[in-house]
Amino acid sequence: MALVSTIAGTWYPADVHEIHACVESWESGSRSWDEEKPNVLLLPHAGWAYSGETAWRAVRLVRGAGFRRVVLLAPSHAAWIENRLVVPESDAVSTPLGEIKIDKEWIDRLALIAPVSRKDRVLAAEHAVQIEYPFFQLALGDGFSIVPIVVGTFGTDQMAMCVRGLSRLMDAETLLVISTDFTHYGDDFSYTPYGTTGGEEVRAKVAAIDDEAFSLISKGDADAFSALMQRTGATICGRVAIELALRASQWKTPFTRLAYTTSSDKSRDFSRFVCYAAGAGRAEWQGEAQAVLNAEDRAFLLRVARETIENAVCGGGTRRFLQPTESKRIPPSALQKMGAFVTLKDRRSDALRGCIGEILPMRPLVEVVARRAIDAALHDPRFLPVTGNELASLRIEISVLTPPAPVTSWRDIVLGRDGMTFEKKGRFAVFLPQVAPEQRWDLPTTLSHLARKAGLPADAWRDGAKFSTFRAEVFHE
Repeated sequence: MALVSTIAGTWYPADVHEIHACVESWESGSRSWDEEKPNVLLLPHAGWAYSGETAWRAVRLVRGAGFRRVVLLAPSHAAWIENRLVVPESDAVSTPLGEIKIDKEWIDRLALIAPVSRKDRVLAAEHAVQIEYPFFQLALGDGFSIVPIVVGTFGTDQMAMCVRGLSRLMDAETLLVISTDFTHYGDDFSYTPYGTTGGEEVRAKVAAIDDEAFSLISKGDADAFSALMQRTGATICGRVAIELALRASQWKTPFTRLAYTTSSDKSRDFSRFVCYAAGAGRAEWQGEAQAVLNAEDRAFLLRVARETIENAVCGGGTRRFLQPTESKRIPPSALQKMGAFVTLKDRRSDALRGCIGEILPMRPLVEVVARRAIDAALHDPRFLPVTGNELASLRIEISVLTPPAPVTSWRDIVLGRDGMTFEKKGRFAVFLPQVAPEQRWDLPTTLSHLARKAGLPADAWRDGAKFSTFRAEVFHE
C-alpha cells in the first residue's frame, strides 16, 4: 500500500510536465558546489510558489550522488507528538512522478534503538514531508528508498535515544534531510516582537535572528541553537528536527547556507511573513563500525534460531547447533563466546511471546542462540509453550551482548545504548537496551520497572542497589 500525496495540485503541480517546467525555471542562478557532494540538506517546506526555488538550490547538489536512501526529518503541524518518532505503516509514498519505496527494514532497525510509532494518518496529513518527495525523485531518479520521520517534542532521555539511533544507522549511502521553515512572523503565529507595521526593518531584524540560528547550525552547536530558541522564542517550526540532526551529526565541512528568502519578498509587506532557508553540508557518521557481526553472520544466527525452534516444537532433533564445533559451515564470529538473548514476538501485534537469554560469555554464540531459542519458545514461565500453528506468525529477534561491567551509579546508565542489570537484597533483574526505547520510558521510569521485575518496590533502585551495563547488537527477521 502506498500513501498517495494529498498536496499535489495545490502545494505543487499535479502535472508531470509542470513539475519539470518548475525545475527548469529554477536552474538559472544556482551556485556551484566545488566540494564533495553533501550528505545533509536543510530545505523549506512551503508551497513551491513560495519556497520551491529556494529548496532546489540545495536539492540540485545531490543529483547523481548515488544515495540509496533518504532519511527525512520533519516537524508535525497537524498532530501532537511527544517522545517518539512517527513513521509510516505503508510500504511506499506516491507523487505524480511515481512511487518511492519506504525502507521498512531501516525503520525496524531504528525501532530497536529509539522510540518509534507507525501511523500513516500522521504522514498523510503532514505537508512538511510530502512537499519534499518529488524533489528527490527529480534529483536521485528511481533507485532510492525513503524514511519519512515526523517529530514533536522530546524529554532529555528520549531525545538521547533518538540521537543514538540516527547516528548509528546513518551511512555513506544515506542522505539526511531536515525539513523546516525559519521564522514565522505575524499575529497568527503569535510572534510580533518588532510590531506589525510591516516595514523593511522588521525583515532585517527577523533575518538577524535567522542568521544567528543558521550560524549555530553551521557550527554544529546544538546546545547553543536550543538556547537561542529559548531566549528569542523564534518560531522556527523544525527546531526539534534541527536539534536532533545536529546532535546526531559531526560536520566534516561547515554547513553552508545556499539561499534565504521570505514569503513577502515580492509584496514587501512584512506585517506577516515566513522565512525560508536552504543549506547543505557533509557529516561523518559513527555508523555500526564496531559491530561484531556482519549481515551474513546475523542471517545465519537467525536461521539457527528458527530452525532450532521449529525442530523443537515439531519434535525434531536439536543437537546440530548444540555441538557447534562439529560443523564446518558455522562462521567464525558465531563461535566466539558471547552472551545473547532470543526474543519471540507476534508479527502482527508485536506482542512479546517469549524471551530467554544468558548475559555472561560462557559458550559459543551459536550454541547460546540455539539453546535460548528453545527456551524462549518452550520454557519461558510467563507464557504457554509455542505451538506449531504459531511458528509462521512469530518474529525472532536476537540480542548479542558485550560482557556486563559494573557502574558506580544508576546515573551512568545511558538509555538506548546500555542494557542494564539490577541487584539488591538477593534479587536480580535485567533489561535489554531496546526495552526503554520500545516503551518510551525515561531513565527513572525504566529503573522503577526494573525494580518491580526483581520483585522489589518501584523505588528500590534509588538506594543500596548495584547496577551493571552492557551493550547489544540487536537484529531480527
